[in-house]
Amino acid sequence: MSAAPGAVVIGLDLGGTKIAAALFAADGTVTARHTRPTPAREGAPAVLDALALAAAEVDPDRRATAIGVAAAGVVDVRSGRITSATDAIRNWAGTPLGTGLADRTGLPVACDNDVRATAGPELAALPEGRGSLLFAAVGTGVGGAIAVDGRMLHGAYGVAGHLGHLTSAEAADLPCTCGAVGHLEAVASGPGITALYARLGGAAAARLETVAARAARGEEPAVRAITTGAAAAGRVLGGLANALGPDRVVVGGGVPRIGPLYTDALTAAFTAELMPALRGLTPEPPLFGHDAATLGAAALTTALPLHRPGGRS
Repeated sequence: MSAAPGAVVIGLDLGGTKIAAALFAADGTVTARHTRPTPAREGAPAVLDALALAAAEVDPDRRATAIGVAAAGVVDVRSGRITSATDAIRNWAGTPLGTGLADRTGLPVACDNDVRATAGPELAALPEGRGSLLFAAVGTGVGGAIAVDGRMLHGAYGVAGHLGHLTSAEAADLPCTCGAVGHLEAVASGPGITALYARLGGAAAARLETVAARAARGEEPAVRAITTGAAAAGRVLGGLANALGPDRVVVGGGVPRIGPLYTDALTAAFTAELMPALRGLTPEPPLFGHDAATLGAAALTTALPLHRPGGRS
């Protein structure tokens, strides 16, 4: 059973480096915010403790009736368990996120993958919330979410929407973080573009922003690395658009913020893939700002199963 609409709820956004928390009043406004570092190297129990502390910080008077968590990793919303994860958070795979946090806070908990949760408000913004959405988040990795006819897809074990693990010609023979080779994330993520820049002969660069600055000065390997990664993402998204027929395509995350060199190349590759009926479709930036993930997390409490203290759902 989900929480009643209009309740006071807490939204938590768990990433590999920080936890963002927000308290949402009954009318949906944010009344308190808090951030704290993620103790990612200390293991799952420490992360669950930090989530509970973040919830307590934004709700000292214990007004909230439920908690929603947008979490890194592959999340099975039915069991509330992390079914798969990278090493961004140590020993995160297998963690009972829902019941583990409920036991620490005494509140029922709904949880989902962070990208799907962030995509939730974008879906709700479509007319009557009944449209179809293709959402990509391109950053340290490449995540995604897919909604069809107003329903967010989760799939077996919560893996639906992991767009970074589709094959890409530009990533041929490159190792992916999942252990396979040739996946989009290996060439289109921030680290993937930065690594491609080095393979193209670029000078040492630890961050994508460095590559972007060099591209802005016209450095050819930097321009090629960014446009190649962008085009790879655009082609995959265009193919998915043909398969799904979305009303809207949203591309967010840190990588698109490097500017038009990236977004123009992605849009051109995306458009070139489209079937005639979809030719008016263009990737757009997200509608929501820095509260998008916590807003989406809070909304999970009315849409997904709640996991309660003591292992009850």
